[in-house]
Amino acid sequence: MTGVNKKYRIFISASEPSGDSHCAGLITALQESDYDIEFVGVGGPRMAETGCELLEITIGRASMAFNSLAHIWHYYKLIKRITAYLRDNKVDLVIVCDSPAFNFHVAKAATKAGIKTLFYVAPQLWAWGAWRIRKLRRRCSKLCCILPFEQDWFGERGVDVTFVGNPILEKLGSYMTANKKQYADFDPENARFALMPGSRSAEIKLLWEPMQQIALRLKEKYPGATFTTVAVDAEREAILKAAQIRDFHCEYSVCSVIETARQVDFSIVTSGSATLQIAAVGCPMVIMYQYNRILSDFVKPFIIKTKYLSLVNILAGKELAPEFMPYFLSIDPIVESIEQLLQERDKLIRLSGELVELARPLALPASATVAQIVGEMLD
Repeated sequence: MTGVNKKYRIFISASEPSGDSHCAGLITALQESDYDIEFVGVGGPRMAETGCELLEITIGRASMAFNSLAHIWHYYKLIKRITAYLRDNKVDLVIVCDSPAFNFHVAKAATKAGIKTLFYVAPQLWAWGAWRIRKLRRRCSKLCCILPFEQDWFGERGVDVTFVGNPILEKLGSYMTANKKQYADFDPENARFALMPGSRSAEIKLLWEPMQQIALRLKEKYPGATFTTVAVDAEREAILKAAQIRDFHCEYSVCSVIETARQVDFSIVTSGSATLQIAAVGCPMVIMYQYNRILSDFVKPFIIKTKYLSLVNILAGKELAPEFMPYFLSIDPIVESIEQLLQERDKLIRLSGELVELARPLALPASATVAQIVGEMLD
């Protein structure tokens, strides 16, 4: 720790709620270290709460897959602004978190300015776009990955990489039990469901209504069923409530994926990091996502290199959670899949245990580990 008496400035870039949360945890861990660090960057409210100076709030504009084109012009101007900042100000380290479509450009600007860059959360090149590995090697001084197999995949391709654990699971503690529960007294007639339509506006727009339709179908068969919908924040809660369809009734819970998953019997969830949180407390689930059908039919076979698309099934190497990615038009297959699982108590018990064991290796102190790596890069 040769530089603990120096003043440092770190630029941090995040553009979606998960990245905002990860970076806030990292900033807090660094603030607890012996380093004197000033934080500046782009991100969201959680980063701001830690005292990070934000050049712009980027959270809320993020989108996935083929829904990102509408934001190109905005991000083009923001990248130019960030490039100018890195050129004109003394910055000791740039940290980019997830969102490779945006953060590859931030990393390029940092490299051009002669600043070391740490990637926190690996771009999923192993799933699609593997040709971008050359770009990553040029722009990445250090990669902190959050999925165990990524360390070997990136390391074999010449990237300096360390598996640090998954920050969304680092505080689980007592939640990591052998099973969520044994379903000994489970009755499908009174099943408790969680609906998790995601954090991005595009996800909510495409998946919230079909999730409600699925819930109504389940309610027809199981009159005692109850539903809780998880919103990432109060703003998303208001959006969900405004789009609630007639005859559908549910409770709302804000920013409580793990707590809600512990309390229910089954989850219907948008593909993403929430699936790992749900797995960690042993809650069986089905996973949904939606994107352009034409691109799915004609492009996906050429660019997607994994058998499964959801994180849970990729890590398991098998289908622990039925995935409907993309979901197209009919909810019948999803409803049928849920109803079949609800009738198989032994399978629910087995799935609960397998999901917990799948998540257990990811529950490491990620923020503290990345903070230590940052310290080594500053020295």
